[in-house]
Amino acid sequence: MRDLPKLSDDPQLQKMRIIPKLGYNTLKYFSTVFADFMISDHLINKYNIQAPRYTSYPTALKFEELQDSSYPGRAISNRNREARDISLYLHLPFCYSLCWFCGCTKVISRKQESSATYLEYLDKEIQLILPQMNPENRVIQVHLGGGSPTFLQPSELRWLGTRLHHHFNIADKAEMGVEIDPRRLTHDHIKALADTGFNRGSLGVQDVNPEVQKAINRIQPTEQVEQVISWLREEEFESVNFDLIYGLPHQTPKSIDSTMDEIIRLNPDRLAVYSYAHVPWMKPAQKLLDGDHLPGPIDKFRMLEQVTGKLTGNGYRAIGMDHFAKPDDELSIAQDQNNLHRNFQGYSTWANVDLYAFGMSGISQVGDVYLQNIKELNDYYEALDADQSPYIKTYSLNEDDRIRRTVIMTLMCDMQLDFDALSDQTGVAFREYFADEIENLKPFESDGFLEWTVNGFKLTNDGRFFVRNVATTFDAYFGEKKEKQFSKSV
Repeated sequence: MRDLPKLSDDPQLQKMRIIPKLGYNTLKYFSTVFADFMISDHLINKYNIQAPRYTSYPTALKFEELQDSSYPGRAISNRNREARDISLYLHLPFCYSLCWFCGCTKVISRKQESSATYLEYLDKEIQLILPQMNPENRVIQVHLGGGSPTFLQPSELRWLGTRLHHHFNIADKAEMGVEIDPRRLTHDHIKALADTGFNRGSLGVQDVNPEVQKAINRIQPTEQVEQVISWLREEEFESVNFDLIYGLPHQTPKSIDSTMDEIIRLNPDRLAVYSYAHVPWMKPAQKLLDGDHLPGPIDKFRMLEQVTGKLTGNGYRAIGMDHFAKPDDELSIAQDQNNLHRNFQGYSTWANVDLYAFGMSGISQVGDVYLQNIKELNDYYEALDADQSPYIKTYSLNEDDRIRRTVIMTLMCDMQLDFDALSDQTGVAFREYFADEIENLKPFESDGFLEWTVNGFKLTNDGRFFVRNVATTFDAYFGEKKEKQFSKSV
């Protein structure tokens, strides 16, 4: 490795405008794992395209309006002829206030009674689907997402947890996670979750900088975050995770460096670090943001470099494209064992596990069938009032979809492809089936983002940042004039 203190004298690096943006400490942190990260402005702009995040393949843009209301029931019943391990996702959409950056499906409400009504309908939906499911299924993963699940009162969280245990066979050591808004939270919220088996908490932190928090309409003093962490530790949660976002108004490479110092001090077990997706044509609330202070793609990328450098230099490992975890975390171990997987909740350690989603906008993955729920709250209620399941869209994978899903998800998790192993796994001769795609990978090689191996290729440390771009090469539907609905890759 080069003598880092002399990097600032390198005229090529000065030309690339990296040294003025990154201090020596950040370069030192980053170099411990990503020694060759010096990516030029030209390449950042070249690859800053709109591309899927590939939490599914095909993406939700391929889902079609449900024509046969009996189809979901048949698909679920067919899949449940034998008992299997499953995962549950419950969408709890309510928030007390609007965060201007948010792209989630949510309902802003100051009426606390809204959650009680919603829980009744959620329970009704579960009871409508249960007869089609195998009673011997074992639930090994539960996730409460939103919105903000902690909008619910502690008594409601206890009720929900109790109902889940009543309806489902939840494994003793199931991974049970919940997204937490540190604002308006009490210790009793955490205790209610712990009492019903929840053992992982993901805190929406975004940024600790007060100027950034004001710009996104989410005032959240660090003291609140520290208090929630202490409650989670006291209730013996196995993992405390943070969600962070870079690319928000008033964030700069300098400010994000200070933010990461504070995050490291808070010592979460795992982090998800997301690029802010500015899509105001899809999420009108984002128009409230001060567009004049949104960082451009170059500054956004330098932030990602700094975040990665700070975290990997302080004991965290990069997982997939946007997660970080301590070496003893399950995600780190799964990555070492090539047993990392990806679904609608992000990265997971569970393979071939069907996902049943309940609540408005939830997306289930049942074998080779995707089922999406109604997105509007009143329409969701009306369907259940009519004793109808709230599925509104679906997609059934064909053989080519299944093959490409395997390839893309393998790449998103492992950052490499073994053509021979994939031939065995998919039942096709990979080099022949994907001859055009392999040829189309050459620009990534020329730009230093991938290296050929004996049996395939692996992404370089630089290339990991652009895994979404590489994955589009294997996407049969990419280029169908729908890219404007995807976020930018940088």
